[in-house]
Amino acid sequence: MTDHRDTSETHELVRIPPLGLPGTLDIPRAARGIVIFAHGSGSSRLSPRNIHVASALRKAGFGTLLFDLLSEEEADIRAHVFDIDLLSGRLAAAAEWLAAKTAAQRLPLGLFGASTGAAAALVAAAREPKMIKAVVSRGGRPDLAGESLSGVKAPTLLIVGGHDPDVLALNRAALEELDCTRRLEIVPGATHLFEERGTLDQVIELAQDWFLTHLH
Repeated sequence: MTDHRDTSETHELVRIPPLGLPGTLDIPRAARGIVIFAHGSGSSRLSPRNIHVASALRKAGFGTLLFDLLSEEEADIRAHVFDIDLLSGRLAAAAEWLAAKTAAQRLPLGLFGASTGAAAALVAAAREPKMIKAVVSRGGRPDLAGESLSGVKAPTLLIVGGHDPDVLALNRAALEELDCTRRLEIVPGATHLFEERGTLDQVIELAQDWFLTHLH
């Protein structure tokens, strides 16, 4: 679904307290909401796939926040990359900071998570049910969210590649644990990173429709 809104936007390089984690905040004119991105293990705010998805969401009228979940020093410690409690806490802190900004006040917040970032997004959504209004997971590891899955109240879309069988099985199991509006979408021919021609565009279309429907 395509929305041809005015995409003139404010562009701001930001630091997320309390650690000053670097990020990029873009808010289109007349934005309908803001989506916070949670990158996967070994990635950062500079993830080319997330940047591509974020650009498309802005054209659909959503603001986006991409930021590093870990400092450079923390990212060098392998255990931190899979510390879902730590990552979800960073997401919740970013959401609270964003909600307090004048440019973002009263705009609903959504989360877009990839791989381990999707688990962090789900845990953050369970912790902040009044703040987080919608979640999209791309090739996510919702199993790492553990018992928090049942506490997620925000409408949640799980997107998995058809050629990513292990992650697909984990997402099917997680779908049964979620107690909210939920859906599993399988992108035919896609592997875990959605590198195949046209597969990331399908992710974008699914995410846009989900946020247009539920992020309000």
